[in-house]
Amino acid sequence: MKLLRYGSMGRERPGIMDRSGTVRDLSGVVDDIDGTTVSPDGLARLRDLDLESLPIATDNERLGSCIARPGKFICVGLNYADHAAETGAAVPQEPVLFLKATSAISGPNDCIVKPRGSTKLDWEVELAFVMGSECRYVDEKTALSAIAGYCVCNDVSERAFQLERGGQWDKGKGCDSFGPIGPWLVTTDELTDTSDLDMWLDVNGKRFQSGSTRTMIFGPAFLVAYISQFMSLQPGDIVTTGTPPGVGMGQKPPVYLNVGDTVDLGIAHLGAQRQVVVSPHST
Repeated sequence: MKLLRYGSMGRERPGIMDRSGTVRDLSGVVDDIDGTTVSPDGLARLRDLDLESLPIATDNERLGSCIARPGKFICVGLNYADHAAETGAAVPQEPVLFLKATSAISGPNDCIVKPRGSTKLDWEVELAFVMGSECRYVDEKTALSAIAGYCVCNDVSERAFQLERGGQWDKGKGCDSFGPIGPWLVTTDELTDTSDLDMWLDVNGKRFQSGSTRTMIFGPAFLVAYISQFMSLQPGDIVTTGTPPGVGMGQKPPVYLNVGDTVDLGIAHLGAQRQVVVSPHST
C-alpha cells in the first residue's frame, strides 16, 4: 500500500493510492495516517478495503508529510561507507544517532526555509522508515516485523550550525522545514527488500547525489534492534537512515543552497520530492 496525506498545511486528510495510481480519500475510514493507522491492526484494516469504493481525492492537492504526529524523529549519521569517506570521517563502529525536531517535518514539496544566519545550507537524500509496532530491546531477527513502511526523507542540514556552533548536531538539523517526508509511505508488504535501492538528488538540475542503499553500513533491521536498546520505539516514530555521497559539504569546493535554488530527489519505488529554497521573510 501507498499511504499519504493531502490538503492544505495543518488540514491534511488521509489518503491511499489505488492500483491505477489514483489517490483515494480515507477520511471516512481513519482520522489520519498516524501511529494508530500504521499499527499491525490498522494496516490489516486498510488491506481489507475495497479501494475503488472510496472517494477520489481532489486533483492537484498539496501533499503533506506521509505520517502525522510522530513522537520521535530519529536520525542515523555517517551510515554510508562512501559518504563517510567523502567527509573524511572513519566508518562508525556503532550507529551515530541524533534527533531531529518533529517541528522540522514538512511535506515532500514544501519550501525549504533558509534560517536567519544560515551560510552552509545542505541536502541529504535518505531512506526513512516508520515504526508500526512498539519496540523495547528487540533482536535483529524480529526487528523488521516492527516496521510499517518506508519513505523518502531530505535530511536538510545547516552545516555551520551543526559543526561550528558547539554542542551536538541537533542545532543544524532541526530547523523548521528541515524534514520533508514523503510523498507516500510504502508499506512493507509492497516493498520487502530495501538492500539495493537507487537514490538521487539534483540541485538546479545538476546531479549531485547518485547512490544506492547497498553501501549502507547498518540496515533497517539492525537499526531498529540497536535503537531499541537505548529508547523505546512507538508506532509512527520516524527513523531516517543516512545519506550516500554527494552532499554539498563534500564538494570541492563546497556547494551550499541559496534562496531560489530548487532541490529534486527520490528513491526507487518510493517516489520523488521537490523543494524550493526561500527566505525566512517569505513564510
